[in-house]
Amino acid sequence: MERRDFISVSAAAVAAAALPGHVTAAHLARRAVAKPSEIKLGHEYRRLDDDHLKELARYGVTNVGGPAPIADPSRLYATVEELESARDICQRNGLTYDLVTPPILASSYIDRTKHPAIMLAQSPERDRDIDAFNTYIKNCATAGIPAIKYNMCILGVLRSGRIPGRGDSQYNYWDLAKTPPSKLTPPRPPLTIAGRVDADAFWERITYFLDRTVPVANEYKVRMACHPQDPGVPPEGYQGVDRVLGTVDGLKKFISIQESPYHGLNFCQGTVSEMLENPGEEIFDVIRYFGSRNKIFNVHFRNIRGHRNNFAEVFPDEGSVDFVRAIQVYKEVGYSHSLMPDHAVPSPNDPGGEKSFIFCFGYIRALIQAVNETANLGAA
Repeated sequence: MERRDFISVSAAAVAAAALPGHVTAAHLARRAVAKPSEIKLGHEYRRLDDDHLKELARYGVTNVGGPAPIADPSRLYATVEELESARDICQRNGLTYDLVTPPILASSYIDRTKHPAIMLAQSPERDRDIDAFNTYIKNCATAGIPAIKYNMCILGVLRSGRIPGRGDSQYNYWDLAKTPPSKLTPPRPPLTIAGRVDADAFWERITYFLDRTVPVANEYKVRMACHPQDPGVPPEGYQGVDRVLGTVDGLKKFISIQESPYHGLNFCQGTVSEMLENPGEEIFDVIRYFGSRNKIFNVHFRNIRGHRNNFAEVFPDEGSVDFVRAIQVYKEVGYSHSLMPDHAVPSPNDPGGEKSFIFCFGYIRALIQAVNETANLGAA
């Protein structure tokens, strides 16, 4: 056997051995195709400078996303020149800048959001902010940046606190039954400045936004990737808010509003797993549903241990979801964009999770290589 063939077979065997028992190497061979997947290792950068970008390239990251620096803090969009400057510094360091995050519609708590008008349905301010979002879409098209990520959020990311994890790490966790708003850190009032927002009101705000932005995305061919709401809460709400994008059915309804190849999801696999009673079995069909419809524009590839209303954020190799099986499903549906680590696990000597991200880069890059070697084996 040639050394190259031995390496190919060995890598495929490692991937097959890591699969659940009911998925065998024979299954993989039957499903595999000769063409390798187009899945990339991506990351949302924390700093847009040469040193940080070189570090990402060093660890195998090829595609990045994040905000472009905006010179005027009162302006809610980056100019073409600002976007081109961000694109160029990424390219200079061997990275592709293909996902922009605007300064509005972030995953932030509404009481601390600088520009809350869209989510509060405040007119005429929300029309001004939507116009800025549309300008951002147009400028991305001119600068050659194909996607924009946003979040239709009122409550921000809800967590109960931290619990001990592997080694000296600390896992952020959520336990709905034990976490009324007064127990959050910092404590929150029973209602936000948004007041009571039931499902009908939330859907009205979402539809109002999509009706005015998706046609622009269609015209300029820029993908709009919406992040689900993290975590989901019961239909009666939390702090008076029904998080309609915190269930799989809600996400299915969302993508049906303004049918378009440019309207889809930043599919946070961790967040979607948080919606499920048995994520270790259910998540794969959810990936198939949205992936087969080409509605996954970016993936936050993170794991949880637990289930809806009670979970912890853990390292990718130790959670409830089998990541080897997950990447096989992304390849199966023809997913061709980035897998990005997200919500890195902190520890006392790594409070920002930088070392944790490096672990995730290596883990995801190895999965991408393994799934492609499996395809080569199936084609042999």
